[in-house]
Amino acid sequence: MEAVILEESISASAREGFDALLQQSLRASLVPSDSSAEIVVIDDVATIDAKKMVVLTISSYLFRLMVMFHFTPDAPTREHFARLGRTSVAEMGEQGFMDAIAECGNLCCGIFNRELGRFFPHLGMSTPNVIDRQCAAYLQRLNCGHIRHLAIDMPEAPRLYVSLCVSAYDTLDFAVSAQEQVDTTGELELF
Repeated sequence: MEAVILEESISASAREGFDALLQQSLRASLVPSDSSAEIVVIDDVATIDAKKMVVLTISSYLFRLMVMFHFTPDAPTREHFARLGRTSVAEMGEQGFMDAIAECGNLCCGIFNRELGRFFPHLGMSTPNVIDRQCAAYLQRLNCGHIRHLAIDMPEAPRLYVSLCVSAYDTLDFAVSAQEQVDTTGELELF
């Protein structure tokens, strides 16, 4: 049986909540602890010139969301992820670079998943998958009720892009208060 996606079933408050929790997760996972970041909304995915994406999903009985981390395997991006992993670009290698990006995506979505767990029970998260950026042209075909593209600007780092797509199977309405939007870095979660 095929699931029915409800396009208009995500409230404005829920959209804001998904956006706020994602931004909190991005700051905790992609921004070095000794740095700051500005995260801005961009309207058109066509302006993202990255070559690849790391994609993760978080699913429940009520929704499925995908988080896409756009990247180009160039020198500035390699340096940024080497810095996050506290290693050198030379030590990282090609597979180490891909693993570092996938692990940052996994860390971000793990934080996002944990925070969403305060509002929704029974969440599951996928493993990271690397796909070609051309797949982003088909995001509208996923029949998502909420799509958000973000640009992350940090000193001494390339501009990074992240996309969020949420498909609802039922009405979604929750609110994230200002007190709940605190940085929760440094916590260890055991599985």
